[in-house]
Amino acid sequence: MQRRGSIIPAIVFILCLHAGAQQQPVYNFSALQQKIQGWVDSGYYAGASVIIAKDNKVIYKGYFGSYQPQTVAFIASAGKWMAAATIAAVVDEGKLNWNDKVKKWMPEFTDIKGEATLAQLLSHTAGFPDYQPANKPADIYQTLKESVAHIVRLTADTPGTKFRYGGLAMQVAGRMAELATGKDWESLFQQKIAIPLGMHSTHFTPVDSSGGHAPMLGGGARSTLQDYANFLSMIFNNGVFNGKRILSVRAIEAMQANQVEGAKINKGEFVEKARSSSKKDIYGLGEWREETDNRGRAILISSPSWAGAYPWIDKKNHVYGFFLTHIARPKNGFNSFLASPVLAIMTRAVIEQSFFKSR
Repeated sequence: MQRRGSIIPAIVFILCLHAGAQQQPVYNFSALQQKIQGWVDSGYYAGASVIIAKDNKVIYKGYFGSYQPQTVAFIASAGKWMAAATIAAVVDEGKLNWNDKVKKWMPEFTDIKGEATLAQLLSHTAGFPDYQPANKPADIYQTLKESVAHIVRLTADTPGTKFRYGGLAMQVAGRMAELATGKDWESLFQQKIAIPLGMHSTHFTPVDSSGGHAPMLGGGARSTLQDYANFLSMIFNNGVFNGKRILSVRAIEAMQANQVEGAKINKGEFVEKARSSSKKDIYGLGEWREETDNRGRAILISSPSWAGAYPWIDKKNHVYGFFLTHIARPKNGFNSFLASPVLAIMTRAVIEQSFFKSR
């Protein structure tokens, strides 16, 4: 009897340890909530929403101001990531290659611009001007074909020599995809990305209502919180969404790899300002490589927009998140492009704090 009595407390102790080991961490996002609410209260945004997932489970979702689950907002440069993914799907089909030169598909590019590759177009190293020169002519094109026709005569630098963040070169990449598939850009995006991912409210549109109807790959997409979260889930899971492969692992690796190579990077680019980093391997295909490990692999990737929308994946903590908003009006020196990235770091702190508390 005495031996049995001594065993029972030991069993209870082991069971308690096991129960503690299975205890789910408690995440305290109060500081993050206060940060976003402060931006809304200050009038920078009329509203905002955010979703954060860890290990494929949503651990936080919040809505602020006027934003609701069904709110659709223009996400500006956050659309660059989706545009690159769409073209990656065409590459997966074998209809395009990252090393294809512009002149292969558009022989009218007879100068140095024709030597730029598809990868360079999507990594801002093609040498193209960043944006259409103002009123030369006004950017009110009706098709992507027409938009690209006005890029042919612009002057450019030698491909691969400079990193110049912008959207003009992406228009050319999109036109290459149209020519390779025989489909217009919006149809291609819907078929390859939006429909398979259940992104019912996400589309590429003109950035404003000035009269143009050509899609703007680098800045004209609109989406909802859950739509973009579905996209991030696919990227986070190496091209798979709900058990279905959307992009190959090779495509995901190409998008996340350093595509800047030897191109010169000017001071003051996003990674330097947002992360106080002088690293040179800052961009892949349609996405920023905010942080890399000692082997040069991206561990924090994102596609921030000037309007505040900020999608990110933190591989270090197995997290992805999306902050959906659109700046109401700039004031008091507030910079939404550089403000939103703090959410990735705040989220990392919450995750790490909860880990130590749960041990």
